[in-house]
Amino acid sequence: MRALGRPRLWQGVLGGAFILLAIIGFWPSPVDRPVQGELAGVLLLLHAYGFPGWFNYAFVEASANVVLFIPVGMAATLAFPGRKWWQNAALGLLASACMELGQLLFLSSRFASMLDVMTNTAGSVAGALLAAAALRAIKLQQARRIPAPGPSKTSV
Repeated sequence: MRALGRPRLWQGVLGGAFILLAIIGFWPSPVDRPVQGELAGVLLLLHAYGFPGWFNYAFVEASANVVLFIPVGMAATLAFPGRKWWQNAALGLLASACMELGQLLFLSSRFASMLDVMTNTAGSVAGALLAAAALRAIKLQQARRIPAPGPSKTSV
């Protein structure tokens, strides 16, 4: 199915996403380090205005990991529309596991985390499910447009 573009295009988008993730994942220091202080200050202000305590730095970081991988699941599903959603989502799991293993083995200033693998995978799953749902909706819409075969009306 060629809905939402050509698979080759989405394979290129997926490759670009993996390059971006490699840059983020293998940056020598944590990518949020420059904004840690500001983010902590904003969170304190939000808590002072009644935001719940669970909306903290760890929650923001985990949410960012989910959001970061949603495009991976979406692009994988559009790049490989013949695969099951979970097969496409598994690419996010594989990419995340490789990133965390690389951080563990090669970057002493980074921290490998199974929580990161889980949240990244959750984002990839969400993206794959969203794209699979969109493809299914488009397929159903296209099927409704095709006229059903029936007796032809010819005048005699």
